[in-house]
Amino acid sequence: MLYWLSELSQGGDIFNLFRYITFRAGAAFFTALLFGFVFGQPLINLLRRKQKNGQPIRGDGPESHFSKAGTPTMGGLLILSALFVSTLLWARLDNAYIWIVLGVTFGFGLIGFSDDYAKVTKQNAKGVSSRTRFLLGLVIAALAAVGAAHFHPAALSDQLALPVFKNVLVNLGLLFIPFAMIVIVGAANAVNLTDGLDGLAVMPVMIAAGTLGIIAYFVGHASFADYLGLHYVPGTGEILVFCAALIGGGLGFLWYNAPPAAVFMGDTGSLALGGALGAIAVVTKHEIVLAIVGGLFVVEALSVIIQVLYFKRTGRRVFLMAPIHHHFEKKGWAEPQIVIRFWIISLILALIGLATLKLR
Repeated sequence: MLYWLSELSQGGDIFNLFRYITFRAGAAFFTALLFGFVFGQPLINLLRRKQKNGQPIRGDGPESHFSKAGTPTMGGLLILSALFVSTLLWARLDNAYIWIVLGVTFGFGLIGFSDDYAKVTKQNAKGVSSRTRFLLGLVIAALAAVGAAHFHPAALSDQLALPVFKNVLVNLGLLFIPFAMIVIVGAANAVNLTDGLDGLAVMPVMIAAGTLGIIAYFVGHASFADYLGLHYVPGTGEILVFCAALIGGGLGFLWYNAPPAAVFMGDTGSLALGGALGAIAVVTKHEIVLAIVGGLFVVEALSVIIQVLYFKRTGRRVFLMAPIHHHFEKKGWAEPQIVIRFWIISLILALIGLATLKLR
């Protein structure tokens, strides 16, 4: 919205700064961060009043989690509010990719909010059925995939770009839509599964968002894309503003989510942020790189799949408990130890993902 102030610029004045994506990205970060600090505590107080008993704790979960009973959930509302306000203020609102990513984030946020609401009102850890959430997620992802394919350059629409290999595209044709749907829904649910310890999911999400934001900026900049041998997608550079706002909002939330958490992100935040990462990967044509950058989320999701399939087949378990972060809890690792080590892994994977930009 504030981008239009650049129309007042005569060159060399303060309004000229609004033309630059990097300036607006920095402003979006600080706006979202300030929003989190200002409205964080009032929102937590409101959630505590509305949620008498807080988020239900799984009876079959690690014993250490019972001490968290009474902690309110839906803290993702803080991140999403900061993210939406900041993005709408600082991003170019005539950019289709911004609206695609915002739409996915909002849609998955609604699904997560409904699930959290069902949990706290019924005091049942199950919430909305997984089938309902999955089907609704597919609808949102399908709309986003169709939109991305429509606005992509004709030479890239329905194509899968491979990292490392320069100028290599795989023509998916009609399969692009279901593929993109899987990426978005898979990312949303993978982040959701990771969100099981205080601060565990939000920092890797911010790391992944920062990485994808850099990629989006390079992909949307003709000179950088040409130098790095990337497929140029005009307009995607604006997504850097969204990613910066996400990081600012995430840090504002982490201030209150650091152990012991004053509020949980809930499905409201985890589904929305995961869906956002998937949508960014689709519009920037970096779906495979997302699997590297978000490798922690992939491992968390795979641990659940492996556990379920192996148990159904043999009646035994591969892990002491899934997702895998609970396995390490059962082995005696302290919660902060797991969280920080997983953060380190996420940072390493992000650097590997960035390295694919130059390895051509």
